[in-house]
Amino acid sequence: MNVGLLGCGVVGSGVVKIIDKLHSDIKIKKILVRSENEITDKRMTTDVDKILNDESIDMIVECMGGLEPAHSYIMKAIEHGKHVVTSNKKMMATYFSEINEAASANHVLVRYEACVGGGIPWLHEVEHIRLIDQIASFKGIFNGTTNYILTSMENGLSFDEALKQAQQLGYAEADPSDDIDGYDVRYKCMLSMAKAFDFLCKPEKITTYGIRHITSEDMTYAREHGCTIKLIGRALRHPGAFTCFVMPSMIKNNEVLANVGSNINGIEVDSTTLGLSMYIGQGAGSLPTAHAVVQDMLSIVNGDGMSYRSLKKRLCNRQQTFTFYVRSSKPFNPELVEERINESTILTKQITLRSLNDSIKAMKDENVFVMEV
Repeated sequence: MNVGLLGCGVVGSGVVKIIDKLHSDIKIKKILVRSENEITDKRMTTDVDKILNDESIDMIVECMGGLEPAHSYIMKAIEHGKHVVTSNKKMMATYFSEINEAASANHVLVRYEACVGGGIPWLHEVEHIRLIDQIASFKGIFNGTTNYILTSMENGLSFDEALKQAQQLGYAEADPSDDIDGYDVRYKCMLSMAKAFDFLCKPEKITTYGIRHITSEDMTYAREHGCTIKLIGRALRHPGAFTCFVMPSMIKNNEVLANVGSNINGIEVDSTTLGLSMYIGQGAGSLPTAHAVVQDMLSIVNGDGMSYRSLKKRLCNRQQTFTFYVRSSKPFNPELVEERINESTILTKQITLRSLNDSIKAMKDENVFVMEV
């Protein structure tokens, strides 16, 4: 099968490295790069039409990142009857319905294992669990950058020091907003819910709080209570509805997730007969993510396609209640306060996500820090 590769950066170069060594039935025929200065291989071109209009190319692998032009290229590839593999979580989450409807109409496959969990075969395992079980919930560490920062803070660094170190090591971008504000995990939770529950929601509907404003004070509080703070993406099934949120959470030190450190990802899923199962591994990086991309490519070649299901479109965050730790210079709704830790920090009563969100919005504090207890 001939492949057109869009993007030859961190992930794309890893795909080339793996495929060129595999000597499989897959051949990378053309590679799209951004400028003439990047051309180091006779297969490289700056003209995407030479790839998308090439009838001999059966599969497009998109590793460009960003919404556009990646989205437009993917849609054009599908319209040309080409299978698609992508590692672009933001684009896939944003245009999920449109892409899958187009793929179904054009009888091609779209696979996106590398969008969630990097090298962990998370979506693949969810698909296999669902052959037998109903999935009740999943939760996990979906972002290696924030996990590295939080692990470094456990070891004594401040947030700013840990972020700077993560950037120096290549774990964090120059603009780390998607990671530290929780948006990266939000995209991954949305894609995971579609796979686990046949449930579709817009990413912005998922309650999301990041770690941008975490301090050593918060780390100390967790440590004194036998816990470690992790940025967790979590989804739960209720009768006729679902709850999903992304936020820092206090995890008991004896739990497996509390001991998943550095830039590693760890995700657990609870289902009917299998019970609790866990998946741990490299959540990012050139070769781990490229490994997931190549697995998808091989699956398409071998005829192992993911099925298209009818997706539900209703999100309900009212069913479940939680206790939250809130630190702010502004007063929190006193009717919802269970305990006052100090002048600026409280624990809430058991409340819903909606109650939390309404109260946070009313506070109008851009520096508020929230975590699940």
